[in-house]
This record gives sequence, structure tokens and C-alpha cells, in this order.
Amino acid sequence: MMKKTATLAVAFFCFVLSLHSQTETPNQNPSKPPSPILEMYDQALDQVAERAMRTVVEINVTSYSVPEHGEEGDTQSLRRERALGSGVIVDPDGYIITNNHVVAGALRIRVTIAPATFELVPYHTHLSHQQRVYEATLIGTNRYADLAVIKIDEKNLPFMPLLPPGQFKVRLGQTVLAIGSPQGLDHTVTKGIVSAVGRQPELDRPMVYVQTDAPINPGNSGGPLIDRDGNLIGINTFIYTQGGGSEGLGFAIPEPIVQFAYAELKEFGSVPPITINCHAQSITPDLAEAMKLKQNWGVILSDVEPGGPAAAAGLKPRDLVTTIDGFPIDSLPQYTAFLYLHPHGVPMEMKVLRDGNPVTVSVNPAVAPPSVENLTDLINTKTDLVDSLGFFAIDLKGQLAEAMPTRSKSGVIVAGLLSGEPATLADLQVGDVIFSLNDKPIVSTEELRRELAGLKVGDAAMFEVERQSVIVYVPFEVE
Repeated sequence: MMKKTATLAVAFFCFVLSLHSQTETPNQNPSKPPSPILEMYDQALDQVAERAMRTVVEINVTSYSVPEHGEEGDTQSLRRERALGSGVIVDPDGYIITNNHVVAGALRIRVTIAPATFELVPYHTHLSHQQRVYEATLIGTNRYADLAVIKIDEKNLPFMPLLPPGQFKVRLGQTVLAIGSPQGLDHTVTKGIVSAVGRQPELDRPMVYVQTDAPINPGNSGGPLIDRDGNLIGINTFIYTQGGGSEGLGFAIPEPIVQFAYAELKEFGSVPPITINCHAQSITPDLAEAMKLKQNWGVILSDVEPGGPAAAAGLKPRDLVTTIDGFPIDSLPQYTAFLYLHPHGVPMEMKVLRDGNPVTVSVNPAVAPPSVENLTDLINTKTDLVDSLGFFAIDLKGQLAEAMPTRSKSGVIVAGLLSGEPATLADLQVGDVIFSLNDKPIVSTEELRRELAGLKVGDAAMFEVERQSVIVYVPFEVE
């Protein structure tokens, strides 16, 4: 009965549309014909949207993730969940750009490609299309820019090319389209304008974004924001909202950052951060007045670490940065952005004002040690899980050992816990450094797994760990 009713409803709908189109005559519609300018504008947007939609995919992810602050449960514990996002094909061989937060902690990534319905015509519209679902490989991620690259095994795909270097241009007020799968509704197009360029939502975080009022909702993350010519302006990444839905405050990662990160992620699997080992800060009117500076804006170096690249190049505290690689620097976000976008292994030319005199130096940036603000960002969910106890382990070595504020410089770090797993009963905590099991030294996760495999159910065991610079004993029973 339900099927018959639905069929009759569709037939009636098509009949009404057909009847309307057959009975309408010019005499019955005395209104003026549509403006040719508006018609051309609509047709142009139609063509741009149709071409772009062929390159946008839906991404389904099964992952381990940390609960958001304010949710019930231990925020140190990871839980298994499913996530939905969007992505854009940028290479016909199956390379796709999306957000890092869409695929972070991924156990499985599936990409859905399906033809889109472009117009509704009575008796000729096909609303059901054959979907193609692919297993995707994670190529690389970068949490700082919130970008990731994944790949599917397919050739000759429609794609949205990245712009040639120097061709990116975005203006306040221009028309833009956002494409993605909000709430799982694939091939959804929304239109708006560029509300702001170079927006910095968080003063303590130097990333800048293109702001738009084009409606963006959960599921749009990772999809493209394009201009009226179909060029990529940015990758939609987050919204400001109080109710959970779009309130006209959407933000996209600018295309130059996307292009740089894509090249790095495709080649190296990561974007190694560079540093020149000095601290810079914004010049404020109060600071300029107190230091008797001739300008009350810009960037000043406040600290230069001895022995670092900046010191070796001759930079000094109180230098005012004027250009990097020939580009003017007038704000701290711009200074940080140029450090992020500078090619690896290439000297950086910096011009500064020192006591009012111009000075030019060549700095050789170094690779910055990994950040340990959030150990879960370092987890590879496919290789780092210690199944028998339900926690993620990372070897403490190399740059990570240098970056960790621990007494131990070797061992195994507890980087994440699975909610409700035995590790919780063993009283392990994120950040613990395990350096022995039953008095046997542990210097790698491989050793840890081997020693755990030798224990039997019911055996009593004990970890010796460093926790917040204090040595503690953690007993547990093998389950």
C-alpha cells in the first residue's frame, strides 16, 4: 500500500508539472520577460555548480576520537565513532583534499562518488543514481592547518585543479558557492558572498580564513568554496554557531595554504613545521609609545634563542620585521603564515629595521620539534593500539623525546586510552611513560607487546612509569 501511494504521488506531481507547462501561454503571463542579465548570471552559476559538483565527494570515517569538552566521560579516553564529511578531488588519479578533523584517528575511510541531479524535468528526471564507494588511503594530515589528503584507487576522475602560483585572488563581497554533504545530503550547493578576507577568529592562533555567509552545516567540512568562475577559493572547515546550524558565519582555509599543504602532504605525509628559534609579537600603540618606536603596528622580535638559526643569521631582539622573501610583513598572523608557507631547505631572506636602519639577513630555518600539546594527534590508530590493554602507545625517541618534558628519554608513552577498556582499570593515564614491566626494561612498543604476550589471564603484573616527573608503580591483573 505504501509503495502504491508513493507511486501515485509521484505520478500526480509529474502530471501537475506537465499540465502547468502545457496550459501556460504568453497571454496568461502578462509579466515582463526576465532580464537577460539575470538569466545570464543564473546560467553562468548553473554551469559552474554543475562542473564543480562532479569533483566533490562524500567521506564516511570510522575512527577513534576524543570527546569534546563538556561531554560526559573522561576527556582523556578515546571512543569509537563514525563521522561524515566532504572532500574535493584535485587530481584525476584519485587524490582528494579534506579536513584533518574529518579523518583524524581514522580506522576506515570510505569515499562515495555519485552523479548529481542537475534539473527537475517531468518524466525525464532520474533521482536514483548508481553510487561508487571506494576504500580510501590516508596519505597525510596536518592539524595546524586542519587539512588532510586521502587517495582512492581510480583513474581519469573529474577534478578541480589548484590554481597556478600567484593566481589566487579573493575580494570582499564577491559571489561564492559552497558544495558538500551537509547532514549527509550529498551534492548540496549554497550561495553567498565573501564576508571578510584574512579573518583571524582566534588572536592566539595565527591561522587566517576566508569568511562567507554561504550556509555551511555539519558535513560540509572538507568541501570546496569556489568563486563564480569555478576556481577554488578555499576548503570549508568550521562555522560559528550557537544552535548547531548555519548562522552565516562560515570559514574556509585559503587556497594558497591548501596548495602548499597539499604538495607537502602528498610528498612527505606531513607538513614539517619550521622554526628560526626566535619569538615575535605584535606592535601595539602602547608598546610603540613605551619603546619610542616610529610605528605603532607591525612585528617586533622580543627574544632570539642563542645558537638558533635567527641568532646565526644576526637577528637581534627589538628588530622590526619589514619583509620576508620580498613580501611586506605588517602583522603577526602574516609573519607566522609566511613561516608556515616557506619552502623547506631554502634560505629565508628577512629585512628588518634596527635602530631605524634597514638590515637584510639570510636565515636557514630548522625543522621544529613535534608539538606535544595533544598526544592523541600523534596516534596512528592502525598501528599504535596495544590490544590486550586497550591503550595507544608511541615510542619515546628522537625529536619526540627532546620535546617531551620528561626525565625519561626512552620508553613508551601512553598517548591515548580507549573508554571502558582494561587500561582504565590499570590506572594508566595519558602522558605516562612506561619504562619497565615486571622489572623488565621497556624501550619500544614492540618490546611491550612481546612481554604482554607472555602473560596469562589472571597473572598479576606491574608497570613502572614516570607520571608528571614522578616514578609510580601501576599494578594490574591480566584479563
